[in-house]
Amino acid sequence: MKRVTLFDYGAGNLHSLGKALAETGYEVRIETDPRRATETDLLVLPGVGAFQLAAERLAPAREEVRTALADGLPTIGICLGMQLLFDESEEGKGRGLGVIPGRVERIRSPRVPHIGWNSVEPSGEKAFARAGLDVAYYAHSFVCRPEDESVVTAWTTEAEDRFPAAVRAGNVAGVQFHPEKSSREGVTFLAEMVREALR
Repeated sequence: MKRVTLFDYGAGNLHSLGKALAETGYEVRIETDPRRATETDLLVLPGVGAFQLAAERLAPAREEVRTALADGLPTIGICLGMQLLFDESEEGKGRGLGVIPGRVERIRSPRVPHIGWNSVEPSGEKAFARAGLDVAYYAHSFVCRPEDESVVTAWTTEAEDRFPAAVRAGNVAGVQFHPEKSSREGVTFLAEMVREALR
């Protein structure tokens, strides 16, 4: 059976995401060691915690994780996990994985954090953008700004700020929203992402 590994930054409750991943039928494990986390069929970077703390937890094995992703390890980043795929963040010190060039900046909205339901607007015909998820649950204060917008597979808008709702580069994908908190449609979307990644 293929294995899905959820990397634990030590900063939040992974129960709801772990439960949603378990519905895919694959073996799901939680791993706190970033090196061991790459010994898997699919790596999931969850959306809990702050960028600096998560970057610090990744730092001892940053190059090993980057190499694993460059070598094709399927990876899904959710919220903070998506932001860690980028180079750096205004939220705090530390380096992201840098597998998608760009940086993370504070959302340009009078209401911060951005919490609640908002749109998911597919862009192009890339995988993960066709799962029929029109709205999803967001909870974040920072957004990704890729250098090359061709990696964006879906957009959303809050106030006057249009930013990526989902990105993909090779076998690495990320979503800014929380599919595990986006009702049954979100859990179905997450399952589609997992199945596509492990196909």
